[in-house]
Parts: sequence; structure tokens; C-alpha cells
Amino acid sequence: MQPHLTFACELETHALQALFSDSSVVDDLRTVEASVALGILDLSPERAAVARDLNRAGIPLTAWLLLSEEDGYWFNLGNAREARQRYDEFRAWSDEHDLHWQGIGLDIEPDKRELHSLLSRNWSQALPGLIHRALDGQGLQRAQSEYAALVSRIRADGYHVTSYVLPFILDERTAGSTLLRRCAGLVDLSVDTEVVMLYSSFVRPGGEGILWSYAPQAQVIGVGSTGGGVEIEGLGDPRPLNWDEFSRDLRLANRWSDDLFVFSLEGCAGQGFLTGLRTFDWDQPVSPPLDAARRADRVRQGFRAVLWASAHPLVLVLALAATAGLFRRRRRSRN
Repeated sequence: MQPHLTFACELETHALQALFSDSSVVDDLRTVEASVALGILDLSPERAAVARDLNRAGIPLTAWLLLSEEDGYWFNLGNAREARQRYDEFRAWSDEHDLHWQGIGLDIEPDKRELHSLLSRNWSQALPGLIHRALDGQGLQRAQSEYAALVSRIRADGYHVTSYVLPFILDERTAGSTLLRRCAGLVDLSVDTEVVMLYSSFVRPGGEGILWSYAPQAQVIGVGSTGGGVEIEGLGDPRPLNWDEFSRDLRLANRWSDDLFVFSLEGCAGQGFLTGLRTFDWDQPVSPPLDAARRADRVRQGFRAVLWASAHPLVLVLALAATAGLFRRRRRSRN
């Protein structure tokens, strides 16, 4: 059965206008009955005109809110105030241009500047903030509360709230830890719909195994990348998915969910994937990547053990003390 597809679109204004100047893009979206998560990179009249044209074409839109690069770009522990201000500005802009949105999307990822510093091994810029957050549990609590208030406000304004999250947050929930959130600067929000970004292109080889490992826990599965979006040197394999990889991931994800998120619209349009989806055979068999998934499961088990230990340090200390005591008794008995 064909799932519902939402395509993410993260383009600067001129590129956005160029994409939708091709009427076949809207025709393809209509044919596959897809939605668009439109990245709000700016609040320009030109972006508003594209959104208004999509409203008129009957394409359901989610406003994917983003910040300036100076504010971290994605939403995270350190920019709740900026996120709230961005939403205020977005509402005024939407009202001014009479735009209609099905919902609001909140992208929860580390500060883009810190991520770039880490991947480029600029430790002097990356580590101080990471260490400070790791030791500051109250900072996480404040950010969680501020973002929860923002979610409540968005809902009160009549919008459906979607979050886009990294898959590792699922392991942290299972472990009952906050270490990952504190170190990476993430927040964990209660929203209406959660998209888990399981982009296999970034973790070749074996990315399909990670998708299969996490998919059972995901409400909505994000597949990709087909190209486009933010480019950060050192972040995974830069090659976009080809048609065979994209088809495989779609079918694998559809085994677990009938609501899929695709990154990105521009990548799919550029590679001709949108046209291919018009006649896509969703029922074609696909072999689960069991070996790759088992490897992913083992890595996740070890990761959850570390996270659990971080949340239960006293238990860990007592267990180590008990183990050491048992070892000493055995040595004495042998002597």
C-alpha cells in the first residue's frame, strides 16, 4: 500500500523559485498526493509567494522553522529564546502574506557551528561548550521547559507540531539518560508527530541496517538523502542515494510505517525520482538487511549500556565494588 509522503525542501530563495518554476514538480506532488515541509530559511516576499502558490495548488505544507547560522541554524538546548522569536516572526510573516500551514516542524539537532568545529577537529571551539553542557543538568531542564512552552503555544495557535530528531535519542530514552542531550545540546520534546531521520546515505556501508534497526521504534521514518541540504565537511558520505538505494529504503521503511518523510524534494526532482514515484511499485518484495541490522543492534546495545551507566552511577560503582570484592575472595581462596 502506498504510504503518505512528505518531502523536505531546504533551498535558498532563488533556488526555491527555480524549482517550482517547473510545473511538473507540482504535478508530480499532486499525483503521489504528497506534502511538503518547506524550510523557512528567510521571511521574504519571494518565499511567501512560493508558499502561496503551493497553497493554491492544494499541496499540504508544513513550515519547517530554521534559524540563522549565527543562532545555530537548528533548534537545540542553547537557542530556545531565538526559536521563540523566530516563531513570532514567522506568524507575523504568515499573516501578512495570508499563508496557510498544516503544521509547524521543529528540527532538533546540535548547533551547526559546534558540529562543524567537531568534524573539523577544532577542539578549542567545540569542547568547552560540550563539557559545560554535560555538567549543567539545570540548563537542560530550563531548555526543555522553554521548548515545551513553545510547543504548547504552537498547538494553541491551531497547528500540528512535528519534530525531526536524530535516531540516537531513542536509545537515550530507553536507557533513561540525559547524557546525550546534555553533550550534544539536544532537547526531547513531546509533539504530535516525530520524524526519526534514518538517512542511510550518511552511514555507508550498512546504512540500510541502521534504518531497519531503528524503524520499529519510529513513528515516522525519514529516508534520504537524495541530495541538497546543508553540507558540512566530514559529515558522512556526501553522495546522494541513487534510485536503487532510494527504492530499497522506501520499501524497507514502508514495512514499518505508512507515513514517510523524504529528504529532499530538490534532490528527488534533480535526479528524476519524482517522476519515478508516479508508478512506483510499493508491493515489490525487498529483502531485510538482517546482517547489517544485527551489527547496528550490537552497536546500539553498547551505546545504551554507556547511557544507562551515566544515568545510574551509584549502581555502577556498587557493581564494580562487588565485582572487585568477589575477585579478591577468589584469589584468597586459591591461596
